[in-house]
Amino acid sequence: MIEIKPVEHIDAVVTIPGSKSITQRALITAALADGASTLHGPLVSEDTDYSSAALQQMGIDIDKGTQSWRVSGTGGRISEPDNDIYLGNNGTATRFLTSVASLGTGEFIIDGDVRMRERPIGPLMAALKGWGVDIESIDDTGCPPLSIIASGLRGGKTVLPEGKSSQYLSSLLLVAPYAERQAELQVDGEIISKPYVAMTLEVMATFGVEVGAAADFSRFTIPGGCYLPCDYHIEGDASNASYFWAAAAVSGGSVTVNNVPVLSLQGDTMLVPLLARMGCRVEQQGRGIKVVGPQTLESITADMGDMPDVVPTLAVVAAFAEGASEISNIAHLRVKECDRLSATTSELRKLGVAVDEFDDRMIIHGR
Repeated sequence: MIEIKPVEHIDAVVTIPGSKSITQRALITAALADGASTLHGPLVSEDTDYSSAALQQMGIDIDKGTQSWRVSGTGGRISEPDNDIYLGNNGTATRFLTSVASLGTGEFIIDGDVRMRERPIGPLMAALKGWGVDIESIDDTGCPPLSIIASGLRGGKTVLPEGKSSQYLSSLLLVAPYAERQAELQVDGEIISKPYVAMTLEVMATFGVEVGAAADFSRFTIPGGCYLPCDYHIEGDASNASYFWAAAAVSGGSVTVNNVPVLSLQGDTMLVPLLARMGCRVEQQGRGIKVVGPQTLESITADMGDMPDVVPTLAVVAAFAEGASEISNIAHLRVKECDRLSATTSELRKLGVAVDEFDDRMIIHGR
């Protein structure tokens, strides 16, 4: 049993590990670049370990130091692996590496754990087929394990039949410069988590590929080319930072996260303005963000479609607010590593918080 004792006051400055989302994207672009790149401050985690191990199976040399990784890109040349590529329950890596495998020659099997085999990937498969990729769900479920008989990307126009997962879209964008013909991508339906798509475009631009995008991200034109190697600095992870900002909010204390900038690539930093709406004081502090909690938190109504990873954080803060808070547009939480909407509701109820759960929203009744 672990005993957790409440603190009376928080006044802290913290440095957060690197962003997982940026690390995954920078790792892919560096692996596809023509030459060696150095990633400074990457996140070391199970997910990034799976990604880097899979890339090594595909012929990419990655030298991991304590503070940086040196990635020797192969200019888009992907080797056939000796064994199946196993990615656990890492949805981002599964979606990204599926497209990377399509650039190679030979057979690639992409697999994961029991939960990953329940997570859909059909829309990504459909879009890749539009670019000439021979890809199938081995169990015919629209989920991993996947078989890819790779011979490169044909390019031209393809359609992503839904935008409910920004990871599908980011996966396609990351590999599109290596298509035989200039690639065009159309997205049907509402696009969820647009900040993650913007992040992908920014990382691609830093590595030398500028993508033409419609303002609503429904259409993209991706020029052919090759990523340029570079030194890339990865900012702190905003999802991790959210817990520290939340601690300040619920305790009336002060926390500065000194390596997540105001002008961040990460959509999850938009939690900070929401905390301000609930009564927190927010300040830029050097290269970071400071949050000071109020005496009384106010309830909030928030559309969290673009920042699903900080929904649990906001839900906890809402439990300490006066009145009822509504968090909406979060149906996509149900197809994450677990059903995060149900899990958040369940854990809050265990702590005595009244929560109403719906298909795509939740209402938290604060104190």
